Amino acid sequence: MGMTDDKGLAGLRLEDFAGKAYDKLRYGDTDRQGHVNNAVFATFMETGRVELIYNAEDPLLDEGYSFVLAKLDIDYLAEILWPGTVEIGTRVTRVGRSSVAMQQAVFQAGRLCASAETVVVQFDQATRKSHAFSDQQRAKLEGWIQAP
Repeated sequence: MGMTDDKGLAGLRLEDFAGKAYDKLRYGDTDRQGHVNNAVFATFMETGRVELIYNAEDPLLDEGYSFVLAKLDIDYLAEILWPGTVEIGTRVTRVGRSSVAMQQAVFQAGRLCASAETVVVQFDQATRKSHAFSDQQRAKLEGWIQAP
């Protein structure tokens, strides 16, 4: 597809991402056209983000803080068909004061089906405002720019 070349996505693979996640497709994910509905792609992106940034064994956030979604820009590149699974890649592209930008991609059977630019903001649940990253958080986030 020409779209993938325009965005520099040609040749993108799951192995290129620091975070790797998987989702099982459900029959209910499909629409009238028989492919996975576009709204479900946002759920795939959420799975990828959550599995990277909410690792219970190596927490990124302190108690009382969470991430809120500020931007989700999805490019739909190929249809996804039920039954099966999808693989989701997530990597950090930029770390701001309290926000982090990520590139995400969804693959089915090794084929790139969607890519997204995602921005989340660290959120103080008490003040309901953004909260700056610590040096330790920044270092961890910057470590997710490259695949291991």
